[in-house]
This record gives sequence, structure tokens and C-alpha cells, in this order.
Amino acid sequence: MLFGRRSEPVSWIIVFLGNPGPRYDHTRHNAGFLTAAAVEKNAGVRINKVKFKSLTSIALLEHERVFLMKPQTYMNLSGDAVRQAMSFYKTPLSNVIVISDDAALPVGKLRVRRRGSSGGHNGLKDIIAKCGGEEFPRIKIGVGNPPHADYDLADWVLSKLSSADEKLLTEAASNAASAINAVIKDGVDSAMEKFN
Repeated sequence: MLFGRRSEPVSWIIVFLGNPGPRYDHTRHNAGFLTAAAVEKNAGVRINKVKFKSLTSIALLEHERVFLMKPQTYMNLSGDAVRQAMSFYKTPLSNVIVISDDAALPVGKLRVRRRGSSGGHNGLKDIIAKCGGEEFPRIKIGVGNPPHADYDLADWVLSKLSSADEKLLTEAASNAASAINAVIKDGVDSAMEKFN
């Protein structure tokens, strides 16, 4: 019912970063996909329509028609999918909200940002490179630092979560879903005050 005609505009594009396939389920790098599950539950939708190299859906969040997308390109090529969706819907970069993991934050900690560099995150790096710059809001979910200095960061973010960390990240994903609504309803500054 919410899909309507193909040409109907959307106010926002919400991008949940992760890697597709069962191999990456329950890993730190898929914090964005965990948030997608929380949004699905809250909005009563399924993000399962294949479009723009992504699993997608249309939802109403805070009375705004939004496009939800889980890129299936693997993290390092996320910008390809986002660029296609932006082009199709004529959406400015400032109305693209990206949800990602962040190893620099403690497990479960949220950080809402108006803009910024990739911070070494390959998904954010690819979106910045291919979609026109850094001027998009993002919600970062802390997944914690590797346990010791010589632990490879890629191995860390692709490793399976402990049950305790998975519980913390599931709670954080629910909060991130609320933060998305706050950005849409009241703006990034208000969401930063509430969730940072």
C-alpha cells in the first residue's frame, strides 16, 4: 500500500550498512542491518524488495515517506547502491541518513553526526567518494575496540559477537531506530542532544 507508483518522491533515504549473507550475521560490521530489523519492526514493513543493488522498502516515519535500503554490494562498494537511489529519487545528500558500526566507540554507544570523514570505515568512505562528499547525517553504533593492539581491525569487525555484546548491540540498534525518527522529526542537532 505504501509503495504507490514508482515515481512517487521520498523525503529521505535511510541506508543501513552491513554485509549480506549468513557468514556475516551476528558480526560487529552488521550493526546497520541490526538497526534495519528494528525499523522493520517499528514501521511494520519488510526490507526485502530488490532495487538499486539493495534490499529495500518504503515506510512512513514521522509522517514522511522514506526509502529504506540495505546495500547488498558488500561494505566497500556501498556507494554504488546509494548513488543509484539518490539519482532515481533526486534526493540531496543532506537527506541521506547512514547507519554504521564504529570500532572507536564503546559497545552499544550511539553517536549522531551531521557530517564528517569516514573515520576509516570503508562503507562510509565509499559513500563519500561516490555520492558527493561528507555532508550527510550518520548514526554510528559502537562495537568496541579490538581486545589488543595487534588485533587486525577487519578481523575484529567481521568476528562473531559474544552473547553479551549482541544484547548491547540489539539495544543500541533499537535506540538508533529511534534516532532516525528524531533526525527526521526534529533535525540532526536535536537528535545529537538526545542520543549522543
